[in-house]
Amino acid sequence: MASHMNPHHQYRAYLNIAVKAARSAGRLIVRNFENADTVQVSEKNKDDLVTNIDRECQRTIAETILHFYPEDRITGEENSANTENVSAEREWIVDPIDGTTNFVKGIPHVAVSIGVKFRGETVAGCVYDPILDELFTAEKGSGAQLNDRKIHVSNRQSLNGTIIAVSYPHRKRQYLDEYRDMMNRAFDRCADLRRMGTASLDLAYVAAGRLDGYFEACLYPWDFAAGELLVREAGGFVTDFSGDKDAFYKSGAIVCGSPHVHKALLDCIAPDLKSFSKKLEEELKAKEK
Repeated sequence: MASHMNPHHQYRAYLNIAVKAARSAGRLIVRNFENADTVQVSEKNKDDLVTNIDRECQRTIAETILHFYPEDRITGEENSANTENVSAEREWIVDPIDGTTNFVKGIPHVAVSIGVKFRGETVAGCVYDPILDELFTAEKGSGAQLNDRKIHVSNRQSLNGTIIAVSYPHRKRQYLDEYRDMMNRAFDRCADLRRMGTASLDLAYVAAGRLDGYFEACLYPWDFAAGELLVREAGGFVTDFSGDKDAFYKSGAIVCGSPHVHKALLDCIAPDLKSFSKKLEEELKAKEK
């Protein structure tokens, strides 16, 4: 890519490729969603499923990206490409089927998520729901769209009357006590909670104002790489549980919403933050050993 190119044209070029890749994976998902006999399921862990379709989607996405950008790094949930190429300026962060359990169970709430980082900063991303044919897109500095229509976070001034998305820490149950307390406080102050099982769509729905806010821990970069850009470009705030806007890639804990809702959710989390952070720190240290 020529260096004199306007960065926005550059980001648009990345987004176009991400969309092309997401749509090709989406076609595979739809074909197999309606034909469950083709889906072979295996367990990564008792609470984490993977299917042959996840792997096929990942392969399709990687082929599309590498056709245009053969030197780029791809970091994916199911497999990665060119990961040894640490000097690559661009990294594509891919979840080929976010909501695999929904997919396996025949619950029509799944997405393909592709975020593009350029020199360490997320500059383009798309979340594609192939069942509803809804494409959420964003590029840095250009706002967020749903099927090419501009979207914006809701304008709630407090948690009063809001619908907030959450998720139980099903992969890391040691956080359950703190998590339950946080959710109880949020539930006391909002209209209702939703737990839908697809992080990228939770973020996309916050960006579109369908949900007013969302918080979840124990996520991986491919769960939120595209969605966090959508929320920011739609006028929302995204941070980790302590309110740090740069730390959630490391901690995997994310809170988002309109500025007022985001602040109110941080208040719901704050009383348990110390205990939660201590457990998280111990876990991160153990990983580094």
